[in-house]
Amino acid sequence: MADWQKITGGVTAPRGYQAAGITAGLKPSGLPDLALIFSEVEAIAAGVFTSSQVKAACVEYCRQRLQAKHSARAILCNAGQANAATGNQGYLDTLESALAIAQALNISSESVLLASTGVIGQRIKMDALRSGIPKVVAALSETGSDAAAGAIITTDLVTKSIALETTVGDRPVRIGGIAKGSGMIHPNMATMLAFVTCDAMVSPALWQQMLARAADRSFNSITVDGDTSTNDSLIALANGQSRTPAITEWGAEAEKLEAMLTAVCQNLAKAIARDGEGATCLIEVEVTGAHDELSARQIAKTIAGSSLVKSAIFGRDPNWGRIAAAAGRAGIPFEQENLQIKLGDFLMLENGQPLTFDRAAASAYLKKAAIGAYLQEDRVLISVNVGNGYGVGKAWGCDLSYDYVRINAEYTT
Repeated sequence: MADWQKITGGVTAPRGYQAAGITAGLKPSGLPDLALIFSEVEAIAAGVFTSSQVKAACVEYCRQRLQAKHSARAILCNAGQANAATGNQGYLDTLESALAIAQALNISSESVLLASTGVIGQRIKMDALRSGIPKVVAALSETGSDAAAGAIITTDLVTKSIALETTVGDRPVRIGGIAKGSGMIHPNMATMLAFVTCDAMVSPALWQQMLARAADRSFNSITVDGDTSTNDSLIALANGQSRTPAITEWGAEAEKLEAMLTAVCQNLAKAIARDGEGATCLIEVEVTGAHDELSARQIAKTIAGSSLVKSAIFGRDPNWGRIAAAAGRAGIPFEQENLQIKLGDFLMLENGQPLTFDRAAASAYLKKAAIGAYLQEDRVLISVNVGNGYGVGKAWGCDLSYDYVRINAEYTT
């Protein structure tokens, strides 16, 4: 059993945080497009960002900020324009955004982190942003997480939010998160954004290490379309307002906190994978028997990212051969005669040998997932064993439907 419980509140569930989301006029649709998360005190800050060589101005800005200072109080996110591949002027817009929100909050601009999402090659609509900043500051609330979650999405069909609570000593500690992402999702921080808040006190180095490991087991283990974005950012704040003793080294309390942080990130990551553009179900791949966790995750990610596997799932075709082929090209050595493949409860391959199974029933399993309750009964489970090793890894993705092509063919038109 998990050593925590699910609570309401998203990023404002932990103590000492406020959030807001408003319509500033950045999106042509007129939907909410400016979000703010604010810590009442300086918080330890950590981040994991896109590995793309083409990075948005906000990514470069945040990396520089976190290298110079391991704390922050505010995260400002605009939706509508990615402000990526916008040259020096795009970076100047980023600096102006940080200064403007800092002045409105009466804090140092060095305590501001930024994120952007939207169309690559488009600068932020600065007139709209300037006029929106006083409004988003005025809208800050201890119950503003849902509004913030709604203001960071683009092609998402639903918002993504989670909060968990555990006990350290005799006091509650909470972690909350919101995220956005639907397309351009692929391991290596895949266009996804995620913001996490925590009210524990953690040393900067330990918090960064925890976040990096949590990212590898969550956001770096999802895929929708094989495209890594220019803006991918995971930013986490820990402000110490739970009043629990500081966690400065690895031990039982650090292990518990990291496990809960990972659970928050995995919940958000699975929600992103399920909300893949045009998707009808979530695909979860679990690989066992590998040499180590990293090897198992690599095989799982390759299977989850296979266009042929994803297409077969959408067609409700229990074609295990595509799963075997994807596992074999993952770049991880294993003996073919050890390979086992299951789709749900259907054992299809054992010791490298094909088995007879009820194809109609297996297809029905896939059809049932496609009509199952959202993020409850809509999961297709692929289980793969490659040997006798101790490595276990998971990855998440979604099926590949006709609508994915339609949505992305018309994205800027």
